[in-house]
Amino acid sequence: MKAFERGKRSHQSSYKLLKNQGLPLLCSQKTMLIPNASKWCLEELVKFINCKEEREQKVIPIFYHVDPSEVRNQREIYKIAFSRHEKNADEEKRGKIRRWKTAMREAGKLAGYDVKVDSYESEIIQDIIKEICGTIPMVLDVDEKIVGMDSRLEKLVSRLEIQSNGVRMVGVGGLGGIGKTTIITALYNKISNQFRSTSFLTNVREESTKDSGLLKFQQQLLDDTLGVKGQLTLKKIHEGVKEIKDKLSSKKVLVFVDDIDDSRRLEHLVGKHSWFVKALQFFCSYAFRQCLPGKGYGDLSIQVVRYADRLPLALKVLGSLLFRKGVKDWKSELKKLQEVPNMEITNVLKISYDGLDHTQKMIFLDFACFFKGAHVEIVTQVLDGSGFKAESGINALVDRCLITISTNKKIEMHDSLAQMDKEIVYKECPNESGERSRLWKHEDVCRVLTINTCTSEHEIKFTFEAFKRMTRLRVLIVNNNQVQLFEDFTFPSHDLTYLYWAGYSLASLPSNFHANSLVFLYLKDNNIKRLSERKLA
Repeated sequence: MKAFERGKRSHQSSYKLLKNQGLPLLCSQKTMLIPNASKWCLEELVKFINCKEEREQKVIPIFYHVDPSEVRNQREIYKIAFSRHEKNADEEKRGKIRRWKTAMREAGKLAGYDVKVDSYESEIIQDIIKEICGTIPMVLDVDEKIVGMDSRLEKLVSRLEIQSNGVRMVGVGGLGGIGKTTIITALYNKISNQFRSTSFLTNVREESTKDSGLLKFQQQLLDDTLGVKGQLTLKKIHEGVKEIKDKLSSKKVLVFVDDIDDSRRLEHLVGKHSWFVKALQFFCSYAFRQCLPGKGYGDLSIQVVRYADRLPLALKVLGSLLFRKGVKDWKSELKKLQEVPNMEITNVLKISYDGLDHTQKMIFLDFACFFKGAHVEIVTQVLDGSGFKAESGINALVDRCLITISTNKKIEMHDSLAQMDKEIVYKECPNESGERSRLWKHEDVCRVLTINTCTSEHEIKFTFEAFKRMTRLRVLIVNNNQVQLFEDFTFPSHDLTYLYWAGYSLASLPSNFHANSLVFLYLKDNNIKRLSERKLA
């Protein structure tokens, strides 16, 4: 770590330091916002947060005698101080103040150290030192007096193409004793600070002749790069191979393997080149309609792949969501991904759902609950009958890879997406199924539409009272021959566009049945002698 001479301020040098080797430590205190002394501090804060977002650098905030929520929500003295900054500010300065506020809000969201007035500061300082030491890559001891060291290092750095988005595997070979270990150790010291995750495996050939030795190196590699020491224990070589492939193939990692002469052992440690590129290429095929990220999107693409945990469906949906969007929109979607509490597939996919407009959401939920596998032309007419712009809505869902239309014109949807949609409907009212917008499960329908519950194992009775509140009923599908109806049974039909009823037990449809909006009518295995006692409305 480097430090500035006390009392001197340099925007350029501090930003360069952060980019090249700094671990930003943010110390927020109330004096930070004194109007005449705080502008430089706030500009530095903006740079710290930019480094975090653009270069994935870790930032450690220290809240010194101030509540993190005050920083996050900009209350009390922060609110007063910003008001003073805004006083008589022109538009350029107001834009700068908005950046300050955004940076402070982001800093307040980060996990850090809360130093209260009555805290034991010496203990907190030790904790901070411990965390920093565990974050900054270790500097290895190396004899740098070898002739030609600098030129060889520059050549290796050039071969690695660190700023590129692809995968690079570079080997250093030669006779024993010529300085291979020395040169790669010096290389590690030179570039390791540009990576969040690093590992340096030494004496691999000598210590991995047995499976236990190779397993030890796999364990070390995962411990070093994931920071999971003691949390993940490998027992078999194939377990290690799988964990390395699953956990590291979408991360930007720097791995040095010293002294190895067996390609099989190397493959067990760092895998195949294809491990690290397939997920990115798959994502790019949807986000850019090509196998590589577009210019300026490389780091953003890698971040999306990592947050999506390389799940093919998530990569497909997110790639389609980001297609033709600008960098600003990408960063916005990435922030949403970062806020996902865990990487379960439904949580990741819901980000794409949230980006739909109201009509598209309605269509998407209808497909999941009722029309998965149905003919798209029939469903289009049904949705149009409900006032939806079906064609444009369906095209939007196809473009985002949320649904597909098969060659025989059937609507297809991944099970995970259908499950996500049904979970959305369930959460409308978890404790009362009758308050949800859609019902599709047999037990829920029974609970809502029968007198109390299913009256017997073999017979279900629907009542008018059960339907009374369904004033906007659009779709009704009954596929159960055991449903019995009272003679005076009626149901709302003004908005009904789709009626499928197998085993309709009455001799006619209700006398007040309205067919104005009806697009699809299918009555199978029924007792109908006439459609209605009167002419259908």
